[in-house]
Amino acid sequence: MQTILGSGGAIGTPLAKELKAYTDKIRLVARKPVQVNGDDELFPADLTNAADVDRAVAGSEVVYLTVGLEYNINVWRRDWPVIMKNVIDACVKHNARLVFLDNVYMYAKSEIPHMTESSTIAPPSKKGEVRAALHHMLLQAKGLQALIARSADFYGPGVKNGMLTITVQEEFKKGKRAYWQLDANKIHTFTYTPDAAKGTAILGNTPDAFGQVWHLPTSSEKLTGKEFIERIAAGMQVKPKYYILSRFMMGLIGLFVPIVKEIKEMSYQYDRDYIFDSSKFEKRFNFKPTTYAEGIPASIGS
Repeated sequence: MQTILGSGGAIGTPLAKELKAYTDKIRLVARKPVQVNGDDELFPADLTNAADVDRAVAGSEVVYLTVGLEYNINVWRRDWPVIMKNVIDACVKHNARLVFLDNVYMYAKSEIPHMTESSTIAPPSKKGEVRAALHHMLLQAKGLQALIARSADFYGPGVKNGMLTITVQEEFKKGKRAYWQLDANKIHTFTYTPDAAKGTAILGNTPDAFGQVWHLPTSSEKLTGKEFIERIAAGMQVKPKYYILSRFMMGLIGLFVPIVKEIKEMSYQYDRDYIFDSSKFEKRFNFKPTTYAEGIPASIGS
């Protein structure tokens, strides 16, 4: 049995499909889980409830924690430590290996132009502090076999909450200008969700991958925000019009739009090049990430 905690969403759904290559017993756990393969075991649960998590993990060989919480620092501080403790305790009790899908928020500002698995952990944001604490909880847990599968910002088919979707694709669909944070001339890396799902499944089924941090496969192409906007506009057959969302504008808009207030503290990821290096994974598994020339049209067409 392989179990996905937080089975819906950008990675949970394609991950369920990828796991069919390794097992015919897949358990999908969420508040309201939905079938992916047609024969998945659906297990409704609240991950902040220890008893629910214990029952959800029981009988599992590998557990994938891919849940996405509301993008709100108060929710993160309240729920993430509880969820992680519940999952660690259940995995240790039931002797299940744990794969945690993570992001890059815990890395120091100085690491953003070239992030690797050995990048310094010194988060400059409140959300990053939460993520750093989860990183340490996981790797220091006694009796636990675990790994961290880390990703850059997402893009891909069906992705609703990715920055490219929200700030570019959806705005063009509305007939509006796209927008980019701070500086559209900086390089920004994006991880293609089908690659991330495939990589997560590979890691979960590779025993010697545990005990390590892995960057999920991500194209090494160096495109700027402006170039992403132009490519998406060309694919959607619209003019590549956009404006820059400054920190001042974020502060002003954030007074009325909560999500903008939440992203302001992460804006440092856009005032410099943001390059995510997945060469460790690519070399270990002989994996070639999807190019943007392939991924962007697939994302637009979804």
